[in-house]
Amino acid sequence: MNNKDSNLSHPGVFAQKTPDRAAIIMGGSGEQISFSEFEEISNQVAHMMRQHGLKIGDRVAVLLENHVLYMPIVWGVFRAGLRFVAVATHLTSSEIDYIIEDSGALLFITSKGMESNVSRLMMANVPVKNRLVIDGVIEGFCDFQANLSKQERIPLTDQVEGIEMLYSSGTTGMPKGILKPMPTEAFGVPSEGYKLTAKIYGFDEETVYLSPAPQYHAAPLLFSLRALRFGATVLIMEKFDAETSLALIERYKVTHSQWVPTMFIRLLQLGEDARRSYNLSTLRCVIHAAAPCPIEIKQQMLDWWGPIIWEYYGGSEGNGNTVINSREWLNHKGSVGTAKIGRIRICGDDGEELPVGDTGLIYFSGGPTFEYNNDIIKTKESRNQYDWSTIGDIGYTDKDGYLYLTDRKANMIISGGVNIYPQEAENRLLSHPEIIDVAVIGVPNSDFGEEVKGVVQLLNPERAGEALARELIEYCCETVSKTKSPRSIDFVTDLPRRENGKLYKKLLKEQYWK
Repeated sequence: MNNKDSNLSHPGVFAQKTPDRAAIIMGGSGEQISFSEFEEISNQVAHMMRQHGLKIGDRVAVLLENHVLYMPIVWGVFRAGLRFVAVATHLTSSEIDYIIEDSGALLFITSKGMESNVSRLMMANVPVKNRLVIDGVIEGFCDFQANLSKQERIPLTDQVEGIEMLYSSGTTGMPKGILKPMPTEAFGVPSEGYKLTAKIYGFDEETVYLSPAPQYHAAPLLFSLRALRFGATVLIMEKFDAETSLALIERYKVTHSQWVPTMFIRLLQLGEDARRSYNLSTLRCVIHAAAPCPIEIKQQMLDWWGPIIWEYYGGSEGNGNTVINSREWLNHKGSVGTAKIGRIRICGDDGEELPVGDTGLIYFSGGPTFEYNNDIIKTKESRNQYDWSTIGDIGYTDKDGYLYLTDRKANMIISGGVNIYPQEAENRLLSHPEIIDVAVIGVPNSDFGEEVKGVVQLLNPERAGEALARELIEYCCETVSKTKSPRSIDFVTDLPRRENGKLYKKLLKEQYWK
């Protein structure tokens, strides 16, 4: 192998080395795609893109449940030099149409399972021949698999890598399209960011990576792709279930996995018998991110799984990244780590850097660039006078350079002129044994403008009532100041937290601010 070939790392390399080894396994159905099949399908997808008139830099939108073809489609779009637009399955028809139009997608792929999501779509800029459906028939769509079967299974002669074009989760407003520069590396050569990820977490051909979250979300999508690029087998759950995930770890000898804090909570709520009945000894790297993890919850996971838990912080924008391992976290509890990409800058409202320990807006300098698609104003608002970039999170650093998240700026409650970040109260309430999930929000108050309210989902809904509400408020006030603790508690059967781990507070607030 010459030096040029030795720099390559992508599924095609492993299709040659270990063609029959599983690249994708679906946790529920057990359906598998080998590396040789993955290579062939992704080549067919790339040829299909060109046949449908797409040129390098064009956009392809995909609305798909966790599906055995999801990752081969992603890699096929990439190897045709296109931008892959992942569309979340929980979005409304108007939101999906907004993303299709805003992204400028010229081809749209969905499945029969998504028929209710797409039946009322306009898809104004997508030609009818470029509307494709998997696993069945939807009026106005062409058959993806029939089209795929006609394509060549060998690589394009002019392969060049594309990139993801993700939309922010839309927790505080309409989703924003994130436009990153196209890769500059030759086809098949991983970027420095990809190589750093593989080095930190140890992705290799021995890796079996469990992905329990929706593939449309940034972390499952990109970590699955990174794992595949370095020869890992990716095990995808169709839908998360706590005990099923443990069974899959045991059955497939999972070595790596990625979670969100709400999944940790569901795992910890399993009975002791269930938790002890599965062999998890093959796990050597457990990653979590997407939302803040209460200290008590993470400590319980460490007590159970041992010091194999890693946490990182970074947005879909990719402008910076921090990482912390278990050993570091035990010495810096609550931290999300030190910078691995970019340099952390904590700034005040004037954009100037604050002293160590002061809380402010988190910026990164020296990291990758991005812009918000078709939105010069939002792009400009994400920068300060030094061209450092922020995604709107609040936090501080300690003397050792470890970053701690306080909240998102958009979640701030202003009560009687006092700025209150609800994450502290949420973390405290989540440690209560009767609570499954909680949101702390600001609601109207005639005297103070806003007051702090807790909205709680209980393990046992029959326990809801004034007595428990008082107990929860007192519980919160034991460690959180009265000013920042809820003045009242409402009980709900379900909170608008999606499978990606994100809590959509805007949907909750709308009920109180009508």
